[in-house]
Amino acid sequence: MTVAPQPTQAVVLAGGQGSRLRPYTDDRPKAMVEIPGTGVPIIGHQLSWLAAEGVTDAVISCGHLAEVLQEWLEKADLPLRVSTVVETEPLGRGGGLKYAATALPRPEEAWYATNGDIWTSFSLRDMAAFHAERDATATLALARPRIPWGVVETDEFGHVLDFIEAPPSPYLVNAGIYVFAPEFTALLPDRGDHERTTFPRLARARRLAGFDLPQGTFWRAIDTVKDLREAARELDARELDAREGRG
Repeated sequence: MTVAPQPTQAVVLAGGQGSRLRPYTDDRPKAMVEIPGTGVPIIGHQLSWLAAEGVTDAVISCGHLAEVLQEWLEKADLPLRVSTVVETEPLGRGGGLKYAATALPRPEEAWYATNGDIWTSFSLRDMAAFHAERDATATLALARPRIPWGVVETDEFGHVLDFIEAPPSPYLVNAGIYVFAPEFTALLPDRGDHERTTFPRLARARRLAGFDLPQGTFWRAIDTVKDLREAARELDARELDAREGRG
C-alpha cells in the first residue's frame, strides 16, 4: 500500500473580530490576543505547533484589523513560510476557507486548516495518517470539552450520589482543526458555510472522517475572556506538573 505523504501546508482562519474577548480585541484581531503568561499571541502558538508537525508553508486568512496581524508577522521570527490573504467582503466560513486555500503553494497536495482561536498541541501527523487510512476527502478533529457547570449524579431511585465539577461532555464537538484532500477545495462554496453544505454531502457519501483527540490532549477554543483566563490557569498547572514530574 502506498503511504500518502504528510501535509506540509496549512490555512489558518484568523479574521474573526472576537467581540466576546473585548477589551482585548479593541485594537487587534482575535488571533493576536496574547495568552497570559506567555507573551505570545494565539497565532504565534499555532504557527510554532504547525511547524513542529512538519508544516513548511501557511496561508493566514485575515479580515478584522488585518494590518495588525500582518505587521506582527513581518516582525516575528517565524519557524515557517507565511503569506496572508485578506477577505475584503464577507464570504462565509466556507467561502473564506476556499479563498485562502487558493493561495496554498501546492494545490495538488493535501493540507491542514485550523480556526484562528484554537490553542492546542497534539500529533497532526497521527491525524493525517488516520485521514489517509480512511481515504477521506476531509477529516475533522473531535474534542470532548468540559461542561462549564458542576453536574449531579443520581441513581434510579432519585438519590443524589455525587457532585462532579466540570466533567467532560458526553458529546464530541468539532475541534476546529482539519485535514483536507487536494480535491476538497473545489467542493467548497464560493460563499456560504461549508459545515451546512460541503460537510453534510461528504458525510452522506462516507467521505468525512472524525479523529478523536487523544485522551489528555490540551485543547482550548479561546472565545471569551473566561476562556483566556482558564487557558492561562491550565498552562500554569501544566508547567507545575512538568516541574514536579507529574506531566
